[in-house]
Amino acid sequence: MNQEIINLYDEYTHLPLSRTEFLKRLALLTGGMSAALSVLPMIEVNATNAAITNDEDLETETISYAGVNGEMKAYVAKPKNGKKLAAVVVIHENRGLNAHIEDVARRVAKAGFLAIAPNILAPLGELPKNDDELRAKFSTLKPEENIQNFSRAFDYLATRKDCNGKFGCVGFCWGGAMSNSLAVSVPKLKAAVAYYGRQPDAALVPQIKASLMLHYGGLDERVNAGIPAYEAALKANNIPYEIFVYEGVNHAFHNDTAPTRYNEAAAKLSWERTIGFFKKQLG
Repeated sequence: MNQEIINLYDEYTHLPLSRTEFLKRLALLTGGMSAALSVLPMIEVNATNAAITNDEDLETETISYAGVNGEMKAYVAKPKNGKKLAAVVVIHENRGLNAHIEDVARRVAKAGFLAIAPNILAPLGELPKNDDELRAKFSTLKPEENIQNFSRAFDYLATRKDCNGKFGCVGFCWGGAMSNSLAVSVPKLKAAVAYYGRQPDAALVPQIKASLMLHYGGLDERVNAGIPAYEAALKANNIPYEIFVYEGVNHAFHNDTAPTRYNEAAAKLSWERTIGFFKKQLG
């Protein structure tokens, strides 16, 4: 796939670019609107592409907890072993909680953790099914309320008898940025993993108490521009961290519902590293 097309789709899904303008520019890159419409299914996220994790040996449920601006809802998955478990908060991209992120939560549970995937859009009431409209909802959210609503997930987890009080988080894209924000804002967080997420202000880095693992796609110039300042601040403040840049892969390389950006090798390797990191930090 032409990298210019992938970059355009990335711009469309992260910046205020209308679908009309996106299709117009896509048509210019592909040679016409008919060609653009034929390419579209190959670049847009499609849930049918997801690898669905079997949940026969897991317990799953949907729970609610009080948010600062309404009721938060979350998908929970855990092993059927009756043990007290370390908990990992799984944070979605800029489409809210969907089948893909629920599947990622089950992968976390399969690795032996109590996984919880909150939906930041839940307090807004009934939600649209269209990804464009879901992304638009994010512009109505207040950043500080978002941080508080995810922080409250840890307060909820502390009330569960199946949680041992050790906390981690992993987020993707918008959720990767939120993982970084939670590392700044939640002192009891022991381990935070951010996949291609924007970095926090360097001035806030001294507040981090968690160990960090940061995954980036080598072709993701938009997000990667913030790496040097973040890494310099982490080093200056002696924050334990690991950074992995996967060369030749794009933003969203872990998302198996994004056909042209997903990279199986990088996704598998990064996930092995993530689970190993959680086992080390939360074990």
